[in-house]
Amino acid sequence: MRYVKIYNEKMQEFLERLKNYGKLYAPVKISDKFYDRKEIDDVKKISFDCLRTIMPAKKFFIPPYEELFEIDIENADYKEKIEETEPFVLFGLHACEIVALRILDGVYLDEFPDIYYANRRKAGIIIGLSCLPDEYCFCNLTRTDFVDIGFELFLHELPDGYLIRVGSPKGHKIVDENPDLFSEVKKEDIDAFKMFEEKRQKLFKYYGSFDNIRYILELTMKDKIWDEEAEKCLGCGNCTMTCPTCRCYDVQDIPDIDGKHAKRIRFWDSCQFRSHGLVAGGHNFRPTKKDRFLNRYICKNAYFYPLGTSYCVGCGNCTYFCPANINFLENLIEIRRGINA
Repeated sequence: MRYVKIYNEKMQEFLERLKNYGKLYAPVKISDKFYDRKEIDDVKKISFDCLRTIMPAKKFFIPPYEELFEIDIENADYKEKIEETEPFVLFGLHACEIVALRILDGVYLDEFPDIYYANRRKAGIIIGLSCLPDEYCFCNLTRTDFVDIGFELFLHELPDGYLIRVGSPKGHKIVDENPDLFSEVKKEDIDAFKMFEEKRQKLFKYYGSFDNIRYILELTMKDKIWDEEAEKCLGCGNCTMTCPTCRCYDVQDIPDIDGKHAKRIRFWDSCQFRSHGLVAGGHNFRPTKKDRFLNRYICKNAYFYPLGTSYCVGCGNCTYFCPANINFLENLIEIRRGINA
């Protein structure tokens, strides 16, 4: 892997030049508590200390709402709405978010690729950024706290700048086309990088392995904790909407009022909605709130074989954004009873 350094005084110019490669999106503060990833006009507004955005990076590749087909009902014909996606840059993705995109790749770019997702993925340029965990983070338990592929550039904080790992041909191109911005990595930079990584590891609240959690969940589906925690749940779907790997969607055909034309739309759905498990004839595969609540825990902790990790990347979004204060990680710890605190 190629390594370069950028000094703090050149970061603003670096961010400005990223706009040459596509629309720049980065975290900005939108309230006292929340951040979101917005298109950037003034790079001074970018929040480098943001740990989580109210909408995960998946929205740039799987929009909350999109039109798939235009349907001509009279002629029994349809036309796919496939548009070429303009290049865009996502700045400030953390390691867990990048792993989340790789999980989505495994779903949408398998033997039957989703062309809508593929077009956006091809257009996206990923710039990673190091972070320090808070009390909600447990990416160390899911082994997603460090990422080796899936980005163009990954910036690691140094006292006077950033050590940059170059992770793709696009990343090499950015570095090669802007040589005045980057410097050689020195020994003191390597030492500072090691110190930052050691500091980051010590800030995690819990340590251990969650490799066996999926089995424990299957064996404890009748535990009283699921009744108690499901009772708190509002069924709002916040946990799934803010999750970087949740990917459930619904598809509907919407006819125009003249009955001659229609459109097929795809939009985000949630396993926490009662309608999600409802099928023709009125049967519901998950009729109770407890069924839906438990399903999410089992689904998120299922094993994703291509990456050797679970579908949960340990970001803590579901807990942070839950209006009922349901703590995803503490429930897992309680059901396991054995992790080292």
